[in-house]
Amino acid sequence: MPQPTQDEQVDEAVDGGQRWLSPSEKEAWTGAASLMLLLPGRLDAAVQRAAGLSLFEYLTLSHMSEAEDRRLVMSELAYLTNGSLPRLSNVMKRFEARGWAHRYPDPEDRRCTIAALTDEGYAKVVEAAPAHLRSVREHVLDPLTATDQRALARIAAKLRTRPEDFPAP
Repeated sequence: MPQPTQDEQVDEAVDGGQRWLSPSEKEAWTGAASLMLLLPGRLDAAVQRAAGLSLFEYLTLSHMSEAEDRRLVMSELAYLTNGSLPRLSNVMKRFEARGWAHRYPDPEDRRCTIAALTDEGYAKVVEAAPAHLRSVREHVLDPLTATDQRALARIAAKLRTRPEDFPAP
């Protein structure tokens, strides 16, 4: 009878009803945790140096710049940036003070607030975009082969971690 692999041995080990991670599972989890915890700081540093923006601020401006008429409902923008409405409201206050954006009630649904990017805000995101792109290439895309990039996209799809996978606000 063949001996079980180390992964199979761990798979059978149960403590309090919980299965421990096998070595390969631990390696996968450690890699995922490192991506979640370390990568945002690297991407943040690039836009901070280039344009004085945090990654969250850059992504907020970027999502607004890509939206139809450069306008988004605040709850949708919070969803796209993975930020809470209070956090987004604070960022929008700073953007408004700098002339980069403004907010107004949605004329079709007065319960909603629209966030609109100004020409000055668009200029700011255009200023920051090359640094963000260089950082994304350096820290994410360039170290990967085309096959790795497709695998990363498939993994994100399986884990339902893309914006289109989240429920609408």
